[in-house]
Amino acid sequence: MQFRKDERGFTLVEVLIVVILVAILAAIAVPKYIQAVRGARASDAKVQINAILNSAKIYQQETGNWPSDITALTDEGYLELDGATMRMWTFQLVGDQQIQATSTAEMKGGAGNVVTFNIQEGRWEGYGFPKTTGE
Repeated sequence: MQFRKDERGFTLVEVLIVVILVAILAAIAVPKYIQAVRGARASDAKVQINAILNSAKIYQQETGNWPSDITALTDEGYLELDGATMRMWTFQLVGDQQIQATSTAEMKGGAGNVVTFNIQEGRWEGYGFPKTTGE
């Protein structure tokens, strides 16, 4: 194979510039993608927390007391949780202040991730939600 002198290719500087631009774009895009994946995984917990909150409100209206735990709601027929979601998340009422979901080992994002809904403030926190600043 013989090379002609007039053939042109990319210089090392041009290739390095392209590699640097791709690295910058990846540095911006990857964290956004990871946050979107976490948000999608947390959506199951969010849906169930909303169901728990609605059931707890109905329970309180009918009995005059806030439920002590999730078992009270399910045993008395106020709440029915999806089995697949229950394998990936455990739910807990923290008084009448918060509802928490904690991921189990079966969740693809790993165990121990916590999603919290603050009932009094109507605010979501934890896994899958952006961190708040200035507080």
